[in-house]
Amino acid sequence: MTQLTKAAWSMVIECPEAAAKAQPGQFVNLLPDGNFTLRRPISICGIDREQGTLRIVFEVRGKGTKALSELRAGDTVNMLAPLGHGFTLPDKDSRVILVGGGIGTPPMLPLAQYFGKNAVVISGFRNKDAVILQEDFAASGAKTILCTDDGSAGRFGLVTLPLEEEIKAEKPALICACGPLPMLRAAAALAETYEIPCQVSLEERMGCGLGACLVCACRTKDADGNEQYLHVCKNGPVFNAQEVIW
Repeated sequence: MTQLTKAAWSMVIECPEAAAKAQPGQFVNLLPDGNFTLRRPISICGIDREQGTLRIVFEVRGKGTKALSELRAGDTVNMLAPLGHGFTLPDKDSRVILVGGGIGTPPMLPLAQYFGKNAVVISGFRNKDAVILQEDFAASGAKTILCTDDGSAGRFGLVTLPLEEEIKAEKPALICACGPLPMLRAAAALAETYEIPCQVSLEERMGCGLGACLVCACRTKDADGNEQYLHVCKNGPVFNAQEVIW
């Protein structure tokens, strides 16, 4: 367990069975020790099949994630994994742009490691104190662009400006994004404008994480344009941006 910022923690979980099956964009569902009923869904940030481990990065936002942050090496954790539908990826020689906002940045790391120098990673945070994983992204070989809302680290402003700049510089085969809903909506709009495939990882509150409780329903449309409700935990969390009703 490693503390990355005041609120963010990195955890490596040894589970060869899950690591063998996990794909970028999927998530784990953890049940903290103590008097907790609901699990905590957390995106997968790293997959090491050789070591049989998964890495997750999460923020402490309540009692459950606080309990998870107190785990130490050698402790066990109750986990369901891997869950959900991940990213559908083109050939690794394809140019891709990966956009992460805040705690939506970690699921972009396995993609950066897969595409390497062919990836551009644009990550946005509130301020310098919230910035995470920049060294990891740089180590992947990807081009990295950091933005902060207040300009205290990297570029000042939102991720959408460098996103459009990179699109104009060289049209990518795919845009992948995870983060706050307004950011995803803006990224999807740019992708539509420039006719680029775009996949977004949605964040919703979950109950079971398996599609049974129906808590995480989101509005989407099918191929004929008919509105339908799908579930982030089972049908997602990754969707084609054009499916989502924003």
